[in-house]
Amino acid sequence: MSKTLTKAEEQIMQVLWVLNTGSVSDVIERLDHPKPAYNTVSTIIRILETKKFVGHKQKGRGYLYYPLVTKATYSQQSAKKLVDNYFEGSFKSMISFFVQNKEMDLKELEDILQQLNKE
Repeated sequence: MSKTLTKAEEQIMQVLWVLNTGSVSDVIERLDHPKPAYNTVSTIIRILETKKFVGHKQKGRGYLYYPLVTKATYSQQSAKKLVDNYFEGSFKSMISFFVQNKEMDLKELEDILQQLNKE
């Protein structure tokens, strides 16, 4: 799975990861206002199926959609792509960037180090 998602596709996936299974209407219900049109969400879900991120099963006259890719898998791929593209493949460079730009404080850095030491 090396395909990337557009912002709109990611929004739909975020909802499907929470729902686990849902119809187009279920997805729309969970989206922020202003709500997109039914056809817009339906089209995005079909694109996600083409990209092999979403599957479906028939329910009555409609379909229920479900993620084929876990959030953890996509997050890992996205993080790796971020590090590779912007920090020359170095997690150290990425962490340094966030610390230098005051995006991460010392307590957060200590928490990360404690987690690494546990594993």
